[in-house]
Amino acid sequence: MAPYGQVVIGPPGAGKSTYCLGMNHFLNAIGRHSVIVNLDPANDRLPYDVSVDIRDFITLEEIMDDENLKLGPNGGLMYCMEVFEKSIDYFIKKIRSLTKISVDGDSAYILFDCPGQTELYTNNPVFSRILRKLVKDLDFRLCIVSLVDSINLTVPSQWISSLLLTLRSMLQLDLPQVNVVSKIDLIKNYVDSDKLDKIEKKKHMQIDQDVSDEYVQGGLPFKLQYYTEVQDLEKLIPYMKHENNQLHHAYFNQKYEKLSEAIADLVEDFGLLQFTVLAIEDKMSMISLLSLIDKANGYCFGTNEIGGDSVWTDLLRQSSMGFSDDIDIQERWIDDKETYDKEAEENMQQAMANKDRGNAEN
Repeated sequence: MAPYGQVVIGPPGAGKSTYCLGMNHFLNAIGRHSVIVNLDPANDRLPYDVSVDIRDFITLEEIMDDENLKLGPNGGLMYCMEVFEKSIDYFIKKIRSLTKISVDGDSAYILFDCPGQTELYTNNPVFSRILRKLVKDLDFRLCIVSLVDSINLTVPSQWISSLLLTLRSMLQLDLPQVNVVSKIDLIKNYVDSDKLDKIEKKKHMQIDQDVSDEYVQGGLPFKLQYYTEVQDLEKLIPYMKHENNQLHHAYFNQKYEKLSEAIADLVEDFGLLQFTVLAIEDKMSMISLLSLIDKANGYCFGTNEIGGDSVWTDLLRQSSMGFSDDIDIQERWIDDKETYDKEAEENMQQAMANKDRGNAEN
């Protein structure tokens, strides 16, 4: 049977390894056998049990220690991936055996934890060639899961940059891709902190008197849906010009206003980007995301025999299809987060109580 998997990418700090750990636990909990493969030669502190590790083939440390190469961290990682590509056949062999170890004899579901250097997904073609090799030799059904830290939403210029990088990875890797704003459960803290920071700066720093207060008030100027839908990006441009509340930053941002507008227009013209949000410890958030990924890589169109899922897993997938439309993400994660969190905790406690009651009856 053809193996399915996720290729988890994103800049440093986006939460890739944490995502792989959480998704692996979630998949196994719902009856889908999954394993993790580490593709980062620089990551020597993995929070999960790894089934195949690129560091068994090559490490960043040994490349940087080579006095003949004289490479730093970024150049060294690029070199690692190029060397790895040339000797990838043994890696392919290990992955092939890995896909056949599920308890029912079908293919295991594989999560690929990837490096954080965005050059691999935007400029250098080596990573794209590695993925194509996996697809060709193993008939893999892969989906790219591209993570962006939710803190980028609070800084318009960083959000525009994140959109450009995400778009570039979609074009470069040429695989189905689901774009995710990670750590969404922290966005309320980021927003509140940013508002307080802007208020404090207004007291002590000179502000351009011609700037409207709405452009320097802090927090998110628009609802979360605006950011996930990736439309009307020109509305962000005025906030970019004054996002730091300081004259010298305002001058710099105004100088590159045309460039910012051009990038925003480019992203919108392609019309490819849309985001979903994720809190790794929120079950409904995970269900919603997994349903999108299953549609992207075709897993949801397979039979139970192919997927190895239980009936309960099928019910989870079906019930999650409308989840994103049923709950307002602005209300869930910012406006009324405490109420939703309390309700989720009560539901969890009730589920555990029902489980204990069922075990006692049996």
